[in-house]
Parts: sequence; C-alpha cells; structure tokens
Amino acid sequence: MQDRRSNASGRATRSAGGEASEVSLIAQIEQGNKLAFAQLYRAYFPRLTRFLDRMTRNPTLIEEIINDTLLVVWQRADSFNHSSKVSTWIFAIAYRKALKALHALDEPVDSDVEQRQGGPEHEPDVALSLQQLQYQVAEALDALPHVQRTVVNLAYYHGMGYDEIAAIMDCPVNTVKTRMFNARSRLRVLLAGQMEDRS
Repeated sequence: MQDRRSNASGRATRSAGGEASEVSLIAQIEQGNKLAFAQLYRAYFPRLTRFLDRMTRNPTLIEEIINDTLLVVWQRADSFNHSSKVSTWIFAIAYRKALKALHALDEPVDSDVEQRQGGPEHEPDVALSLQQLQYQVAEALDALPHVQRTVVNLAYYHGMGYDEIAAIMDCPVNTVKTRMFNARSRLRVLLAGQMEDRS
C-alpha cells in the first residue's frame, strides 16, 4: 500500500515538474528565446502528429497544421494565461487549426491504415492477429463522428482527463462525457459487426 502511494506521489511530482518546465519554456518563448521554442517544438511534434493523424487521417495536412499551431505558440506565447496546462493550451490550438483545415478541404476523411502497415503475409500468426485487431479498431474509430473520435483519441492515446478535453474542445465536461459514452457504444457495435463479418 505504501509503495502504491509513493509511486502515485512520484508520478504527480514528475508531472508537476514537467508542467513547470513547459511553463518556463513558454515564458522564455515569450521573450523570443529560439532555443526554448526549438525544445518545445521537438517535444510536441510527435505528440501532435499522433493526435492529428487520428483526427484528420490526412498525412499531407498534419505537418502544415502542426507548423501553424506552433507558429501561434511562437507569436502568441504571451496569450498563455496559466488557466490550463501548457499541453491543453497547445492541443486546443491544434484542434481548432485542424477543424479549420478539414472544413476548408470539405472532403471525407479516409483511413490510410493499409498504406502505413507492412505486408501481413510475412509476419507470424500472432503479429498478424494483432495487426488485424489494430486495423479493425482503426476502422471503427474512423467511422465515428470527428468529435467522438477526438474525445477517444485524447483520452486513450494522450491520457487526458475530461476537464482537459473539455478545455481543448471548448465545450462543457458533460458534453465530453456524453461524447465518450456515445463513442464507446458505437465502437462496441462497430467492432462486434466487424468480428462477425470476419468470422
């Protein structure tokens, strides 16, 4: 029991330390420190790439949206008001930029899972089963409305709580909970249907 408490305490301390470090970087960026910006860019590029890939399913847009997002961070670091975590602020900017980019495209969002995965015929049975499961989950996620897909993405792939997700998506926490409930219900139906189709 003591070990569990000390582990939780250690994680909270590391998390608080990480947030303090990011707040410090934002303060330095506000002063025009390019090294601080480069450090923040390197830290957020992979995180935003994963987030936007699952949100947009459009590889050509991802880098453009990330660059637009981080340009806002560089130019408007003074607008960070400490009412949320740095990550919440940055993901909220990325979310709005992605919505704007998708709206401008006005195209259906396609899945590129097949293109990103290697040929299953050369892998062992276990890896093939895992790959098929990943493909089924990705297909089911792609079938969700983008607001539900975004909630699932932020909660499960980025470890964010409902409060953070609500701040990013600029909606009430109860709306996030409803979207998560609906997403889970829809995923259960979609995944059950896929399993039946493949059996």
